[in-house]
Amino acid sequence: LVYTFNYGPSPSARSLFVSSVLETSAVGFLATWFLPSEEIQTILANNTVEKFDAVTNPNLNVIPDTEEEQEYYAENDVEIVPVNGLTYAARMMIVKDPSRVKVGTCANFGNPDKWGERLLSIVKRYDALAAINGGGFEDVNGRGTGTIPIGFVFSGGKYLYGDLDTPGLLIGFDTDNRLIVGYMTGNKAKELGIRDALTFGPALIINGEPANISGYSSGINPRTAIGQRADGAVLLLTVDGRQANSLGASYADLIEIMTSFGAVNAANLDGGSSSVMIYENEIISNVSLFTGDRNIPTCFYVERREEHE
Repeated sequence: LVYTFNYGPSPSARSLFVSSVLETSAVGFLATWFLPSEEIQTILANNTVEKFDAVTNPNLNVIPDTEEEQEYYAENDVEIVPVNGLTYAARMMIVKDPSRVKVGTCANFGNPDKWGERLLSIVKRYDALAAINGGGFEDVNGRGTGTIPIGFVFSGGKYLYGDLDTPGLLIGFDTDNRLIVGYMTGNKAKELGIRDALTFGPALIINGEPANISGYSSGINPRTAIGQRADGAVLLLTVDGRQANSLGASYADLIEIMTSFGAVNAANLDGGSSSVMIYENEIISNVSLFTGDRNIPTCFYVERREEHE
């Protein structure tokens, strides 16, 4: 089957296969078994996501803050909506109050000699209502322990990890609860008053403008993404993948989904076998590995309302 994809009659199928498997550290070698590195690089060059130069304009978000609007939050708490496409089954969690969405970390965060945690374990430690997995982590040959995040991390207004002078795609919230997406250093993030954030990517939508996609970008895979509507509601998305009833989604699919839900800013988070969604202490997504989701260093979690008040 691998040989058929790599040397079959369909160049588009070859591009889709290569771009999909190269995104996972565990089986990326399948693309290199039969194809020379030059052809792989050509395929990757033709399947890309254009990097944004822009950073989120916070003025696009008009977040409710009056007493009446807070009552609206209480009556319309968290909604989970199923989403289906040609190649995927997904779910969108809509969190009306953005101040409840925060970055959580594993118990052994930053310790290379320890293991990270699965998302459900992190959720239980924080006594959170819900969560999705967060940023990527060091994972050479698919053997990462899930404790060392890629890039810098902020939680609760505190800088926790990373080189403050090295830029990355920041994805997180400022003290006004607005989702900020854009390339910057950790020091710049401090200047912007970032309260909870991590780095990953790519950016999907910034200031209402979708990213330019070439080809299949990184193929179809399990996905996790985060976005925010103009009214402040946070959009948490997980897409099932590598399954008979859901192969996965492309970055273009994520943009289409986020746009349909009104996102003005959105970014891709770590996907693949790390992709998972929790609600009320239950996994409500379908994890791609039969052994379950992976140990991870970070997540975006949703505080329970009684704790938040």
